[in-house]
Formats: sequence, C-alpha cells, structure tokens
Amino acid sequence: MTTQSSSHHVFILMGVSGSGKSAVANQVSYQLKTAFLDGDFLHPRANIVKMAEGHPLNDDDRRPWLQSLNDAAFAMQRTNDISIVVCSALKKRYRDILRKDNDNLSFIYMKGDFATIEARLKARKGHFFKTQMLVTQFETLEEPGADEPDVLVVDINHPLDEVIASTIATIEGAINKD
Repeated sequence: MTTQSSSHHVFILMGVSGSGKSAVANQVSYQLKTAFLDGDFLHPRANIVKMAEGHPLNDDDRRPWLQSLNDAAFAMQRTNDISIVVCSALKKRYRDILRKDNDNLSFIYMKGDFATIEARLKARKGHFFKTQMLVTQFETLEEPGADEPDVLVVDINHPLDEVIASTIATIEGAINKD
C-alpha cells in the first residue's frame, strides 16, 4: 500500500556527519511546526551495542534500521502534513530503501565541502573529533544525481540561520510544486 495524498510530505535531511542535519532539522521542525524524528533513535539494540563497542556498522546492520525508518516515514506521512526525519542516507541503496512505497518522501541533501564541515566539527564544544571519521563519511557518500529527482539540495556553506531559511524555502517550494 502506498500513500497517494499530495498534502502530506516527509523530508529526510541527509548528508555526512557534521553537515548540520540535526541542528537544521530541529529549527526547521520548530518553525514549521512539523513532526520530527531523529533516525538514530530507531537503531536496533544490536547496532547500538556494536557502535558503543567502537565497531562500524555494515550494510547488513543498516538494512533493518533503514526498513524501520521506511515504516516510520510511511506512518508519519499518513498523519502529518509535514514530517522531518534525520538520516545520513549516504548511499543510493539506502535512499532507495527509505523511499520504497513512500510516494510523498523527498530528501534534502545538506551539501557542504570537507573543509567547512571539518571546521564545524572541530569547533563543537565537548565533542571528540577524528578527521578520519569525516574522511570515511565522504568516501562512503554517493552524491545524489539526476537519477534521483526527489533529492533537493541545500548548500550548507553559509551561516546556520541562512541554511535554516534555505531549508524552509526548499520545503515550501516542494510542497507548493505539488
């Protein structure tokens, strides 16, 4: 079963760690009065334990988590006019799982360059940052292309307030397009 109502939309803010997904999503959700979900909250216990032990997740670990996010997006679009979900969705196959049968789902790619994101991560208070983690994120990232027309792009190489405003404008533009 798919959802056909064009009046309900789910937007997944995607991008590498440090791209501002959570900070932007929190403010956008607050300003637009939307439903909000941090996708990390849906990781199964096994994934949480694995990450806590310092082991990276593989695609097999991510599959049930992404399916849970797909189910959550489906539920959210049935009951909310606008929903915001945060999920890195770095690979196209991850985005394909998330969009499956969710007709009113779009991605907002929080696009930024390595230097900008590295500087922001280093500036975080109380946050231990390893450059290699960001290198790995960029190596894993499969940037959306023309074959993914449901991916909208927001340039994050601006102050946070401008990125928030741009994200809101992007969401409003997508909704008004329908």
